[in-house]
Amino acid sequence: METTTLEKFFFDLQDSICKETNKQEKKPFFKDNWNKPSGDKLKGHGRTRIIEDGSLFERGGVNYSHVFGEKLPPSATKIRPELEGKSFEAMGLSLVFHPQNPYIPTVHMNIRFFIAHPSGNDESVVWWFGGGMDLTPYYIYEEDAKHFHKCCKDALDPFSREYYKNFKKNCDEYFYLKHRAESRGVGGIFFDDFSELGFEKSFAMVRAIGRSFSGAYLPIVKRRKTLLFGEREKNFQRYRRGRYVEFNLVYDRGTIFGLQSGGRIESILMSMPPSVNWKYNFIPKKGSPEEKLYKFLKPVNWLET
Repeated sequence: METTTLEKFFFDLQDSICKETNKQEKKPFFKDNWNKPSGDKLKGHGRTRIIEDGSLFERGGVNYSHVFGEKLPPSATKIRPELEGKSFEAMGLSLVFHPQNPYIPTVHMNIRFFIAHPSGNDESVVWWFGGGMDLTPYYIYEEDAKHFHKCCKDALDPFSREYYKNFKKNCDEYFYLKHRAESRGVGGIFFDDFSELGFEKSFAMVRAIGRSFSGAYLPIVKRRKTLLFGEREKNFQRYRRGRYVEFNLVYDRGTIFGLQSGGRIESILMSMPPSVNWKYNFIPKKGSPEEKLYKFLKPVNWLET
């Protein structure tokens, strides 16, 4: 398998998403091509594209990385304990958009490829894909959630009619804050350790997911970006962003993997929202739009409602 083919796809997808985003966001992406310093535990390079204080997004980042390590960290070997201590290669594209307008949801997507290299002559290379995308609204619009989920399903159905259902269930379980007893948002799809279609078809599925992103998210941005908001909505957005921070620092596999493996800290923390608050024992007013959100912070069959 040629990693140059994967890298070209990730580069092209990064360029495409940034180009489509800048049809609505006036501020161009800042470009940062980086290499890990010599002597670091983790080797590799990447391309970061980031917007801060934009017309539509407080922060939006689309980050590509390709890294090499001598020893897989514990977070990557829980499911595959036989790979503990193997040298590895990981590459992928990760993005997050935190909007200015609280009526626009936050979105996250990650698609990645792992290789665990053999340590002896009798072993073979082990590879797998992982990733997904999910939507985190602050004010619920059911049509937005349905549109996002339909785009996810449309991307997956050519490969198996079961994948959307299975990957949605994975997403509902993964993006769940146990200490809050609530979902982070309205879900999407999530998969890991995926190789069952063989390399070519598995890669084709990942390409389909990545290419579906702009059509899944940017029409929602267009629908909501002109809605007026005030300090109440902004305060609620900042409060709910606290859940995003809690999830990323406590549960997120990518964040934990990056920290354990010696990853580039600016890339790891790119997903964090720029302004957040925590309010003691906050309870939304009964019958308010803020309270309505909480009714949907659980698994919902969006395509059957």
